[in-house]
Amino acid sequence: MPDPLADMAAGRASVVAASGRKPECQHFPVCGPMRYILPLLCVALSNPAAAQIPAPPAAAPAPAASGAPQGTPAAASVAAPGKPPRPEWRDTSAYRFPAVAKTVSDLQNLAHAMRLRDYCADGRVKDEFVRERLDRFSVITGRPETCRTLLDY
Repeated sequence: MPDPLADMAAGRASVVAASGRKPECQHFPVCGPMRYILPLLCVALSNPAAAQIPAPPAAAPAPAASGAPQGTPAAASVAAPGKPPRPEWRDTSAYRFPAVAKTVSDLQNLAHAMRLRDYCADGRVKDEFVRERLDRFSVITGRPETCRTLLDY
C-alpha cells in the first residue's frame, strides 16, 4: 500500500479526487471566491498610483493665541473648561489615524446604528421600542439620536 506522506515528503504528491479538491479546481492553486479576488488584489497592489501614500502635513509651531480655530495643533493644546491643559509631549495632532480604542468605539457605534436603522425602517417594530433604543444609544454617543441622525454613521 503506497504511503501518501512518504510521497509528499519525496515531492511526488499529486492532486487526485481523493484529495478533497473539486475536480474543476485541480489545475488552479486557488479555488472558490479567492480565485477571483486574488488576481484583483494583485492588480490593485501593483498599481503605482495606489501605492503612493501622501506624507502627513508638517506640524507648524502652535501660536500662543487662545482663540485658535478648531482642528489646529493650538486648539488641541487649549484645554476645555475644567480640564488641565495637555502637556506638549502628549500632542497627537500629527497622528494619521485615531487611537485603537476610538476606532473600536466608532465601529461598535456603527453596528449599533445599523441595527437601529433597521428597527426604524421596519414598520412592524413598535414606536415605543424604537424610541427607547434611540434614547439608550443617545446616552452612549452623547448626542440626541433620531432615525434621521443614524444616517451619519
